[in-house]
Amino acid sequence: MRHHDTPEEAAFRAEARAWLEANARRRDGESDGVLRQRDHGPEGEAASFERCRAWQRTLFDGGWAGITWPTRFGGRGGTAAQGVIFAEELAAFDASSGFLASTIDLVGPALLRHGNDAQRERYLRPLLRGDEVWCQLFSEPEAGSDLAALRTRAERRGDEFVVNGQKLWTTCAQHCDFGILLARTNPDAPKHRGISFLLVDMRTPGIEVRPLVTITGSRHFNEVFLTNVVIPAKNVVGRIDEGWSVARTTLANESVMIGTSAQGPDARSLARRAFATGRWQDPLVRQRVAAAYVEERLLGFLASRVRAAVLAGRVPDVDGSLLKVFWAESRARKHHTGLWLEGALGLLAGADSPQHGFWSTAVLDRGMGTIGGGTVEVHRNGMAERVLGLPRDPRSDRDVPFRDLRATGG
Repeated sequence: MRHHDTPEEAAFRAEARAWLEANARRRDGESDGVLRQRDHGPEGEAASFERCRAWQRTLFDGGWAGITWPTRFGGRGGTAAQGVIFAEELAAFDASSGFLASTIDLVGPALLRHGNDAQRERYLRPLLRGDEVWCQLFSEPEAGSDLAALRTRAERRGDEFVVNGQKLWTTCAQHCDFGILLARTNPDAPKHRGISFLLVDMRTPGIEVRPLVTITGSRHFNEVFLTNVVIPAKNVVGRIDEGWSVARTTLANESVMIGTSAQGPDARSLARRAFATGRWQDPLVRQRVAAAYVEERLLGFLASRVRAAVLAGRVPDVDGSLLKVFWAESRARKHHTGLWLEGALGLLAGADSPQHGFWSTAVLDRGMGTIGGGTVEVHRNGMAERVLGLPRDPRSDRDVPFRDLRATGG
């Protein structure tokens, strides 16, 4: 499975490693994508967001952002193999663009593949540098797992669309400049064929962002209300009413991105906590730490298969949904083990909690992995159909005009 670097790839790896050594700090094993307790609250989360933006600008200015992107849009114009190599080297360092990296990976490919020249020229470079930050306006109260059931309306009025509706679970919308929006532009078409993919300026009148305070006190999720929001028709990506194909590009990239690039505390951090709490002699403790290590290695092997395929110029044989589901569920089990090792101290919060409440926060944030990016149940259904070839569930709404469907909830 392991691809051996060619001389050119080895030189690229050495260059990337030297730059990272000069510009970032090596990872200590405790970092995680979940916001730490001390970063909670509007001020802490805003500070964390700005740290991520600063790192993205460092990457861009150093010539290491968008390894495979065309140089005309600020990228490096490199190969897929170079992108994989840089990601492998970056994994050893405690430096992350966080939320910005995920939206770059979602918005960028959609615009590169489906956008027109004017859209690519206008948006890609400031997106890649972090000068303009984007959010994803997809899910709704009645369109979560069944995203195509979305009811946000975009009505054509000359050279503009007037949008009304509500979006839910929009990450960091309060910090973002632009959004990618799915809206229904043709209610007379079946639900998958009457949707358009639009680019929206988040400062447009009629957009209201309200934070959703989670059980951890975090405010990174939001609900977004759109009331008579005017969006120029030139902001449609792809063709009007055919935005579902653009959305599928975004969703497919999201699954692979989560499964192959998400970082978190490794099993060594669990072993350290077991020693620190005096519980390493308990065979049940060693068993749970070993189980976390095994799952960690399995995920690493799966991700390596994806990277090896890319390096060899082949289509990966690992389904993105498999990576996403295994990452989300093994991550949740690892976090539960970390909290279990704290014993009664894991019930504390804030400054009184070990490691600023890292493990308790991670456990409470379980849904970020098992629900965010598509629920594990939906991904399992997709794998059953795509990978195992099982028959699709019977659908009575496939060819029915959307306006004739009854709302059933998300």
